[in-house]
Amino acid sequence: MTNALYRDLAWLPPKPEDFGARCKALPSSVDASTDIGTVLRALANHALDGNDLERLAKALQRTRAQGHTLAPLTPFRLAILSNATANFLAPALAASALRHGIALEIIETDYGQVLQEALSADSQLHRAQPDAVLIAIDHRGLPLKAPAGDAEAAQAAVAASLAQIDAIRAGIHAHGKAVCIVQTLARPPESLFGSLALALPGTLRQLTDAYNRGLADAVAGGPDLLFDVAALAETVGLAAWHDPTLWNMAKLPFAADFLPLYAEHASRIVAALRGKSRRCLILDLDNTLWGGVIGDDDLEGIVIGQGDPTGEAHLSVQQTALALRERGIVLAVSSKNTDEVARQPFRRHPEMLLKEEHFAVFQANWNDKATNIKAIAEELSLGLDAMVFLDDNPVERGLVRQLLPQVAVPELPPDPAHYVRTLLAGGYFEAVAYLPEDRQRADFYQDNARRVALMQQAGDVDAYLASLDMHITFAPFDDIGRSRITQLINKSNQFNLTTRRYTEAEVLEVQRDPHCFGLQIRLSDTFGDNGMISVLICRRSDNTWDIDTWLMSCRVLNRKVEQAVLMELLEQARAAGIARIVGRYLPTERNALVQDHYSKLGFALLETQADGATRWELDVAAAPQYQVPMTVHRTSGHNPAEA
Repeated sequence: MTNALYRDLAWLPPKPEDFGARCKALPSSVDASTDIGTVLRALANHALDGNDLERLAKALQRTRAQGHTLAPLTPFRLAILSNATANFLAPALAASALRHGIALEIIETDYGQVLQEALSADSQLHRAQPDAVLIAIDHRGLPLKAPAGDAEAAQAAVAASLAQIDAIRAGIHAHGKAVCIVQTLARPPESLFGSLALALPGTLRQLTDAYNRGLADAVAGGPDLLFDVAALAETVGLAAWHDPTLWNMAKLPFAADFLPLYAEHASRIVAALRGKSRRCLILDLDNTLWGGVIGDDDLEGIVIGQGDPTGEAHLSVQQTALALRERGIVLAVSSKNTDEVARQPFRRHPEMLLKEEHFAVFQANWNDKATNIKAIAEELSLGLDAMVFLDDNPVERGLVRQLLPQVAVPELPPDPAHYVRTLLAGGYFEAVAYLPEDRQRADFYQDNARRVALMQQAGDVDAYLASLDMHITFAPFDDIGRSRITQLINKSNQFNLTTRRYTEAEVLEVQRDPHCFGLQIRLSDTFGDNGMISVLICRRSDNTWDIDTWLMSCRVLNRKVEQAVLMELLEQARAAGIARIVGRYLPTERNALVQDHYSKLGFALLETQADGATRWELDVAAAPQYQVPMTVHRTSGHNPAEA
């Protein structure tokens, strides 16, 4: 069961019977009114084997070759450095990335040329200027050897191996801005010493464990990322992962059966880099959080809690949901039920771990699940592609997949004991960083839902905003905020004027550039601290600031934050001798929300392009002044733009 789950990507729905024919017909089968990128993503969102991924990758390649746009997919260039044969990875990676909304372009390098490609300024790798480099090196590509029992030699071997990886990373950073995605080592299952191997210095078991721990420590805190292949191999079994025949014949680093799994996990990291991890788990109730139907079985008849296999299975779902909430995932309920009846177990059942206060939104009514999920997304100011929906009912799952294809819907097995494993195997909540704001995110959204509800009840919006006692804090970019700034840049889609993406290294360049002005903005109110909610980047040319990036969390919409940011921008512009501010709106599938942003703030339209992009101008001296319902604070710090 376990290996089938991972090998077959069984959390995804089965592929359609005509999958091959659909791939073969692309792109000619898609009419002009349909986004080909959406069609490709829909095909990718099934449980596909290696051959299926190859077919889909060829369809993607044909689409590119014929000059079709891949909108609304996000482009990403990934290079691969490996001591093994890596060209078989390219189709699987490109096809799997479609599932996550990424149009992946693979840059392949020559076999065994890892150091040469990383260190040479004019190498194929550096000429391609990728967004990220996958350093796919296994134990056979490192000097990870020492005599058994020789602790000093073992320590030196680990240090030399880590130094080799550090040199590769340094070479990549020296000649470009790519993020390095570095693999841990999947140790072979064979052992000369049996159980003693873990404790004995110099054994491959001890060496790989020490190396993996050292690698994790080396990349902690960014800007590079860890791809934990060791954990992946251990999950499916080391003996199954390693195929000696394939290595001897073709230098393939793992068994072909696990190519879809490897490609899926690598794609999750790329997607998370671009802010595409899910942020909200929506839960069905009956036969999901508990066994039975509360409307039919009453409180005494539902099954949950210790002492019963079914009850413990559903309890584990609650434990996992609560753990996800504690790491920042927002929880919501979508249940076909009478509201009062649906809430009874949370209020009265002694075995319930989850309580009403753990949910940001509670939708229990007789609407269809798709309608409820749309309402949840609107109330939370989150996109549908931030949602995961967990429901035991295959009919409900199918309906949501059909009507809301952006929502992730794991395919659950019949036995509820496997619900948690299936949900987590889906990897919907992949993280590339874990910041204080992440831990508080669920509370942020829950507080925001309360604000929205209160605003809807209030007759006077201005009076309501004044009652929030908002405090807005402006600060230049700094070392402390840089990781969060990068995270916001890469995950903000709706209130984002240009949707440009930057790595942490590129944010550091903005921080240090005397011709750039960077602003990080935080907001708090009577409900709590919203954390960092907005980022602004301007680039200077003579007496003009060009707004490169202006984004804001949708959690703080309709609270006049954008007017407050403009007032701060104008004040800083005057201090820096700026006479003119230019802003651009670059349309995407997600940011229509801000197409009139500059018009509403008094900018004059300079240009409208055929694709809907616009350019705007504001005279600093003649700019409008706004009264904002919040107290303004500024923190000191070195900002080169002020120098």
